[in-house]
Amino acid sequence: MAKFVNANHPFRSMNTTEKLLADIESALGKTIETPKDFELLSEQILSRTGEPLSTSTLKRMWGYLPSDTTPSLHTMNVLSRFLGYRSWKHFLSESSDEEQQSDPVISRHLIVEEELCVGDRLRLTWHPGRVCDVEYLGGSQFKVLESQNTRIQAGNTFRCSMIIENEPLYIDHLCQEGMQYAAYICGKKTGVRFERIYS
Repeated sequence: MAKFVNANHPFRSMNTTEKLLADIESALGKTIETPKDFELLSEQILSRTGEPLSTSTLKRMWGYLPSDTTPSLHTMNVLSRFLGYRSWKHFLSESSDEEQQSDPVISRHLIVEEELCVGDRLRLTWHPGRVCDVEYLGGSQFKVLESQNTRIQAGNTFRCSMIIENEPLYIDHLCQEGMQYAAYICGKKTGVRFERIYS
């Protein structure tokens, strides 16, 4: 838990902002407390939502840097969308249900740089009938080995720092036929599933 959370207190003792940050840590399965943690979170937020939040903004949110200002609505919306909510308002409405607060926010996910080694392979699938086999190159970068029914083709490379089961996959630095695109979304409507490929 983040340092603003007393483990002996129930959720009702936390304000909604603290609850949001605690849910993010719970979803990631780790506390956010070092500069590297904030850098990784910033990358994952961009990958998942397509919207950037700077490490300095995140550090102020977590109390790592002093701040006497209230977080902007944009910041709260992006953090809420990272957890799968439509907006900060949606998060607030869901958090009013105490039973809902105990539900896991993200079940199966993969933090790329922590859980993959160079050479590891994944199969990404999404509807309708999209298949993409990729190899991890390190530094959050992947190379496409084979693909079916998708615009992403064998030989393309892209970056992605986090994959969440049944959620859209946001990738960036997609290199294709000599062109580089800022971002690309896989499984926008139904989400993406992933599995490891073993030789």
